[in-house]
Amino acid sequence: MSNRSIIIMVLVLIGASTYLLFKSDGGIDMGGEKHGAEAAHMEDARKEAPAAPTAAPATPAAPAADTKK
Repeated sequence: MSNRSIIIMVLVLIGASTYLLFKSDGGIDMGGEKHGAEAAHMEDARKEAPAAPTAAPATPAAPAADTKK
């Protein structure tokens, strides 16, 4: 096989695998590694937890008084 045919074959395989992955609705996230609240296990836990009541927007609180003497 020539180099040209190998390159064409690799490109076809990459295209086919990308097409199949996106069409399979596998939840592909190309955003990189997630940490904290964006992690996948946190999303599962959030779905199982009951919805929290909506609260009014938070206003900046006054600094707490220093109780140490």
